[in-house]
Amino acid sequence: MPTISQFFGIVIQMFWRKHAPPHFHALYAEHEALIDIRTLEVIGGSLPRRA
Repeated sequence: MPTISQFFGIVIQMFWRKHAPPHFHALYAEHEALIDIRTLEVIGGSLPRRA
């Protein structure tokens, strides 16, 4: 999975062909959230408020 960006300890990795809908993963320490690219809605997981 290609890493798109890293900032403030958050890693953004892009997925577009694995499964619908197209989304990216936001990783912060042991937390992970899946975010829909079109709506920016969190479709799975979560991040702490501070992230």
